[in-house]
Amino acid sequence: MAESLRLEIVTPYGPVLQEEVDEVVAPGSEGEFGVLPGHVPFVTTLKIGILTYKKAGTARYVFVNSGYAEVKDDRILILADSAERAEDIDVERAKAAMKRAEERLKRQDSIDFARAQAALQRAVTRLEVVEKARRKAS
Repeated sequence: MAESLRLEIVTPYGPVLQEEVDEVVAPGSEGEFGVLPGHVPFVTTLKIGILTYKKAGTARYVFVNSGYAEVKDDRILILADSAERAEDIDVERAKAAMKRAEERLKRQDSIDFARAQAALQRAVTRLEVVEKARRKAS
């Protein structure tokens, strides 16, 4: 049995992460799931959420905006609509997006409610990723 996993996160804009890791916890559409070396193969869908991976005992965080995960042969491939490592998230931009989405949801007239709700969830999750990374660093 292998001692690590190959984690690859890819978006339509290119690769976001390619690392050997010890463990991955991802936001599956049916709930969070964890993957350790030697995991059985499977494919699942992802929802907006926080992907956590551990490398040398240190947790790291990635924002994931929906997609798919494939686990096979000690490799986990994440194909996401978008993804950002904690250190790459623009906090001010996320706060502005959250404010815009909240304002749209308050109006409730002539808006695509599901789209506004998803925008709010993405912004909030990005900020949660940054906060988790900051707490871990302190």
